[in-house]
Order: sequence, then C-alpha cells, then structure tokens
Amino acid sequence: MNLPFTTEEFLKVFEKYNLSVWPVQYIFVLLAIFALFLGVKKTNYSARLITLIMSVFWLWMGAVYHFSFFSAINKLAYVFGALFIVQGILFLYAGLLRNQFSFQLKYTIHGIAGVILMLFALVIYPLIGYGFDRTYPLSPTFGLPCPTTIFTFGMLLWTDRKFPLHILIIPLLWSLLGFSAAIYLGIYEDTGLLAGAIIAVGLILINNKKTKDQSSQR
Repeated sequence: MNLPFTTEEFLKVFEKYNLSVWPVQYIFVLLAIFALFLGVKKTNYSARLITLIMSVFWLWMGAVYHFSFFSAINKLAYVFGALFIVQGILFLYAGLLRNQFSFQLKYTIHGIAGVILMLFALVIYPLIGYGFDRTYPLSPTFGLPCPTTIFTFGMLLWTDRKFPLHILIIPLLWSLLGFSAAIYLGIYEDTGLLAGAIIAVGLILINNKKTKDQSSQR
C-alpha cells in the first residue's frame, strides 16, 4: 500500500493537532463518559443527547481534523472530511429529527460488546500507543477518527430498536481504510477498527433480523 506520507509525517499531524486544539480532546473524553452515563441511566432525553454528542464528534473530525490538519499531508482528507460531515448530519437527522435511536445498556452480548469497544477506545487504545512509545502529543487522542470510530461502533451496539443500516456505511468504510493504513504505518492500536466494525455490524444485523421476526409474529 503506497501512501503519500510517512509515519513520521502522520505523527507530526497528531502533534500539531493536539497542541492546537488543547484541551478539546479532554472535553471530548468527558462527553464520551457523559454519553455512557446517559446510556446507563436512560431518560427521556438520553437518545437525543447521545446522538447530539456523536454528531459533534463526527462534524469536528470532518471539519477540523481532516480539513485543517490531515489535508496538509493528504489531499484525500478533503474527501474524508466531507464524508465525516455527512455522517454527523446523518446522526442529527436520524436521531434528533426522526428519533430513530434509543440507547440503553442491557446485559446482553450486544451491550457487553458495546462496553468493551468503548473502553477500548477510551482506555486500551491510548495504552497500546504508549506501549509503542507514541506518547502525547504524538498520539491519536480521543476525538480523532480511529478511536472515535471504535467508540461509535460501541455506542451503536447499545441501540435497542431496529437500526437504520445506512448509518453504518461511512464508519465501516473508514474502518477498512484505517485498518489497512494501520498495518502499513505501524499504528497497531488502529487494528481495533476492523475488530470493532466486524463485531458491531454483525451484531446489529442479528438484532435487526430478530426485531423484524418479532414484529412479524405480532
């Protein structure tokens, strides 16, 4: 796989981003924890607030990271950024305008897998990077595409109604692209993207089929 940049140039983008936007990455971690809390302590407004948080993440990654930082070493970042902005809009439309989401932690394989993926994104992901000497600011912090996509897959596994599959297309495409780049660049924590995509998409498809079968029996 031929990339238009080196690993060193890629890590320098993280450094410039992290130093420029501080302390936004820590605010995003707090927002992610708040989303987890909303999924555990479900209220009438939980789904909309969680959806809004997810939308903010994806709009930020598109408009700020891809357009303003990643584009310096890869012109395809403008395409990626546009797709991430579309994803943010999809979250807003499906979750806030059409109320298609409902998030709640349940002690099922879906709920537990969601917990694992979100903990991986917030805790294990940076620890793996530190193990390979990628310390702050030369590290992909939360709020950047790869860990945040893994978190997104985890949160979507907490949905407890039939899920609109088109919402998965852009995260899935990014996961495949990010995984292949991770192998080439040696960013091994990004291999969690592929695992997260396989787990989330598979379980969501199973849940959708189960929901459809239950509806047809009524």
